[in-house]
Amino acid sequence: MSDWKIYTGSGGPSDRIKKLPKPPPWRDFAARRQGIEEGEDPRGRTFQVRLQETELVNAALYLRRPLIITGPPGCGKSSLAYAVAHELKLGGVLRWSINSRSNLQEGLYQYDALARLQDLKSGSGEDLGLYFKLGPLGTALLPGPRPRVLLIDEIDKADIDLPNDLLHVFEEGEFEIAELVRISSKVPEVAVLPVDGRSDEDRVTVTRGRVQCAEFPLVVLTSNAEREMPPAFRRRCLSLNIDPPSEEELQRIVLAHFEDLDLKKVDELIKDFVRRRDEGPALLATDQLLNAIFLLTRGRVPEGKERDEVLEIVLRELDHG
Repeated sequence: MSDWKIYTGSGGPSDRIKKLPKPPPWRDFAARRQGIEEGEDPRGRTFQVRLQETELVNAALYLRRPLIITGPPGCGKSSLAYAVAHELKLGGVLRWSINSRSNLQEGLYQYDALARLQDLKSGSGEDLGLYFKLGPLGTALLPGPRPRVLLIDEIDKADIDLPNDLLHVFEEGEFEIAELVRISSKVPEVAVLPVDGRSDEDRVTVTRGRVQCAEFPLVVLTSNAEREMPPAFRRRCLSLNIDPPSEEELQRIVLAHFEDLDLKKVDELIKDFVRRRDEGPALLATDQLLNAIFLLTRGRVPEGKERDEVLEIVLRELDHG
């Protein structure tokens, strides 16, 4: 029986789960939540930025334009948004993960009309704001002294209409909540909950149904280039392509995640990873290398043939299923 295994498949109950070591830093959800509550998302601490990336981020900040980032999976497209928010103290990143059913409405706000109707029948429901919740885009456009960072992840998975629908909002920096506009003469102010709000204390006031930004957010859109964006959309965005990290850059990334690690212990693993990624058809992501290093350097680890088998599973090419 291998000593590194927590689950052995023996079928008999055991307390081996108590031997499970601490999680990888990038999978420590308790630490992440604590950091977010303290105003600092730890996901932005370890990103290793290049000169071109800093230049494009600064251009997007100065021009108040969205930044669309392309590159292979695992190259750091999403991480850049967290790194900017971390360094510039812009609060938690507002994340909108896109799929084929995503639409502009879900990004702006949700209104639970059915719940309000049921509450009105029971004698409550007078506080209209309780039934509204802003989406990631809607929250990013709230007026504030500093811009928020909005990550729109995998925009290339969206329905063909979504990029065009976003154009008007990006150009105007505002939107209307139709249900509140209709009653604005009677109820000019309504307190609604932002997407990252948790209690009534976090509600924000919307006046006459209109949300208008004071500072345009830093909008980071990621794309795996599954399809082309419309020309009118691309014209209004700045474009950045992130290449896979070199061997030297991978070493810096590894040290950023494992500060006390002796690189000599994983030098061959890094070299082999780069060779497989660059010389063959293999599609490999940087976080696969980090996962492999964690398994081989933290606590009880597999040995011999079992070590090779585990590495093969962790470093399996992404395009092989």
